[in-house]
Amino acid sequence: MVTLRSTAVATAGLVALLLASGCGGSSSANTTEASGDSYGNCKVSGKRGEFKLNPVVADTLSVQGDLPSPGWWNGDTVAQIKDGYEYCMAANIAYRAGLSKLAIENTPFDALVSGRTQHFDMALAEISITDERKKVVNFSAPYFASNIGVMIKSGSDVSAANVRKLRLGVKQGTAGALWVAKTLKPEQQPKVFANDPEMSAALQAGQIDAALQDVAIMLGSAQKSNGLLKVAGQFETGESYGALYPKDSANADTINKIIDQMKSDGTLDKLSADYLSKAFGGDPAAIPQWQAS
Repeated sequence: MVTLRSTAVATAGLVALLLASGCGGSSSANTTEASGDSYGNCKVSGKRGEFKLNPVVADTLSVQGDLPSPGWWNGDTVAQIKDGYEYCMAANIAYRAGLSKLAIENTPFDALVSGRTQHFDMALAEISITDERKKVVNFSAPYFASNIGVMIKSGSDVSAANVRKLRLGVKQGTAGALWVAKTLKPEQQPKVFANDPEMSAALQAGQIDAALQDVAIMLGSAQKSNGLLKVAGQFETGESYGALYPKDSANADTINKIIDQMKSDGTLDKLSADYLSKAFGGDPAAIPQWQAS
């Protein structure tokens, strides 16, 4: 695929990867110590220490993600993140595993899904579960279902009937990018972006006509645009998000049990209500369904 990034942006991406790998400063990482039943702004639930983990850092749940991300990891910088669906999901896992610290680290999405990162217990980055990714990483059971949202400039003429003819943007390494190439099959090769803010900026600048990414993420991006962008439709894919583990992780089964417990006791539903609905500015189910055929 053709990438829009210049040499300078590519160099910046390399620097970000080095930082996420521990070769740079603290701006890419954030460690929070529990205070009672809270980590940051997250009130946790369940029984502390009910499950036992063997984390890569003692008494700490180390989580990687593509940070920040509205609704999922709230904050303008990694250091400011103290809540959000996936942050608080991780906080609940740490609490139920009896770990007093939650450490988060900003890591490029493509590096996560290609299995190129190390020294972490799990990754949460709205990662769609795919067979290709399972070759290099392990996944939890699904914790959130997602379709592909189509974000456009407000007032522009984009519809299911003409979207294939337009200049589209996708995020590097995502299931959405693969779905666009294999299922939607646009007439022009999509432009590939390293991250969601870069793709949103290109859409606002008129460099692309529509951005395609998980509907939940697109709604969060549109919410931050102050009305300049909107999600016009969504394509159903049947895909879901899963937590990502290092290949052959010894903690995978235990974290899976905690996630299943949070699904059954209503914790994940509460996190969705507390963080995603506000960030999205609307119900994902209300976005019109488009057909790819």
